[in-house]
Amino acid sequence: MLKFAGIVLVLFAGTMIGFLQAARFAARPRQIRELLHALQRLETEISYGQTHLPEALSRISRMVPHPLSSLFASIAESLLADSAETGETVRECWEKAINAYWPTTAMKKAEKEALLRLGSTLGGSGREDQLKHIRLAAIQLQAEESSARDEQFRYEKLSRSLGMLGAALVVILMI
Repeated sequence: MLKFAGIVLVLFAGTMIGFLQAARFAARPRQIRELLHALQRLETEISYGQTHLPEALSRISRMVPHPLSSLFASIAESLLADSAETGETVRECWEKAINAYWPTTAMKKAEKEALLRLGSTLGGSGREDQLKHIRLAAIQLQAEESSARDEQFRYEKLSRSLGMLGAALVVILMI
């Protein structure tokens, strides 16, 4: 009976590991799309609303789902509080928040680098220049979304199967 319970637990754990990995493959393109929508909203806020950057980021944080909402809220809070007290630039606040919240996302290094490049130009140049950099970041993220969808298509089902088959192999070796 104890051996049967162990077999069931190993099968369950292996299957869940496969499903969790498959969920990460599915989450990456979704989060990139959400990030693209956030950048489009930022572009709209800057160009049409002529909203200040901290307020625009705060509005965006209320419109996007977690973990991006936390990222944008942190940047907005940093800009409102820290920059007035410590003299941090937009770039420093942006990098600090991205480095702190990036591990909670399913996105990879290429997306992070595109956002870091965007953060280095925001707040330090004119409105038109900022809009150009937002569009450039959006183009880069669209290319990454395409590759993320390809990876999802290629590896999502494979991850589920390998998790289950790996657990079955462990069970066979246990017997």
